[in-house]
Amino acid sequence: MGAIRVHEFMSMDGVIDTPTWTMDFGFDPKMGQAIAKVMTGCDGILLGRKTYEMFEPAWSARTSEEDPGAPFMNDTTKYIVSSTLEKATWSNSIILGSYDRGAIQRIKDSRHGIYVSGSGTLVRALIADGLVDELHLFVYPLTRGSGPYLFAKDTPPGKWDLASCETYDNGVLYLGYRRAPSSAFEA
Repeated sequence: MGAIRVHEFMSMDGVIDTPTWTMDFGFDPKMGQAIAKVMTGCDGILLGRKTYEMFEPAWSARTSEEDPGAPFMNDTTKYIVSSTLEKATWSNSIILGSYDRGAIQRIKDSRHGIYVSGSGTLVRALIADGLVDELHLFVYPLTRGSGPYLFAKDTPPGKWDLASCETYDNGVLYLGYRRAPSSAFEA
């Protein structure tokens, strides 16, 4: 059974909307190395429709010379959770339809690892259903005040173990968490 590994760029107050606000900080090459480690061992990508629609034009024509992550993004099987997307134009893409915990569990059981980036609505559902095994958070030194948050207000309590952390010269903090063996919070 594979692990679902979620990668998010987020503000200090937990907002994970389209991260155009990250541009002011630049991209430290060490961040790319950390993201590559998250992808290592993954043989599937799980995306929500909005993220798929942003990623497809950005990645589909990108080469390994332009970005070392391009082969992974383009060659790996992509599973898209969407009730509205009718046709996937990016190579190796499969539309799953509406969110279905059982369908995602079956994919998880058939893969070594599944990489998820962005896809806030999908990630909140995966967390609520206990399907996320690892959270890889790149926390930017700013607050957004409002926007979609990583955790929904009704997210069930749970525990996570800190597996790794790094700081970068651009002020970003990387936090890697694994779901604790006993994921239910005990007060």
